[in-house]
Amino acid sequence: MGIVRGRFITFEGIDGAGKTTQIDALERLIRSKGIEVVRTREPGGTPAGEKIRAMLLSDDMTVRTETLLFFAARAEHVETLIRPALERGAWVLSDRFTDATYAYQTGGKGMDGRDVEALEAWTLGGFAPDRTVLFDISPETAARRRAVRAGEGDRFERESTAFFTRVRNAYLDRAARDPKRFLTVDASDTPEHIEARIREEFLTWL
Repeated sequence: MGIVRGRFITFEGIDGAGKTTQIDALERLIRSKGIEVVRTREPGGTPAGEKIRAMLLSDDMTVRTETLLFFAARAEHVETLIRPALERGAWVLSDRFTDATYAYQTGGKGMDGRDVEALEAWTLGGFAPDRTVLFDISPETAARRRAVRAGEGDRFERESTAFFTRVRNAYLDRAARDPKRFLTVDASDTPEHIEARIREEFLTWL
């Protein structure tokens, strides 16, 4: 009997939506079933990707340069970490993937969505997550959560409420166009209720 391909699950939402707590919980659930879990993030996930991440989160640049760097890191991420893990049967949990680039670059920064989708098609060739959990939350609530964190945040986290409203709307539009892949959860709900919703969703796969 051959190795069963793993699952690729991504987690999306504006900064302050509370993804990390729920990724932790799902990781524990999957590991409890004896399945290998690879935890990763975007931008980043590889040595090259982490160097690009440092640039993206700190250096000012044009929106096109920014978008190209996101996809450069992603190409490396998929080919050197994500695909090999899936092929050996591991589940890959990624904090952000292409949907984040679409939402932030088109919604937040006004880039033409067709350009982002063209880069997505060229870079990934149809490769996509098996399931994407979108943590939907109002920008005002997310801002209050970010405010209690230590430090000033990166240059994306310091953006305005109007910026995050546009990003949120772009996420919701993307989810509406691909409802079979997206699971949208109310991120303003209690962590316990959110965890139960996600657990119910993925137990059927385990």
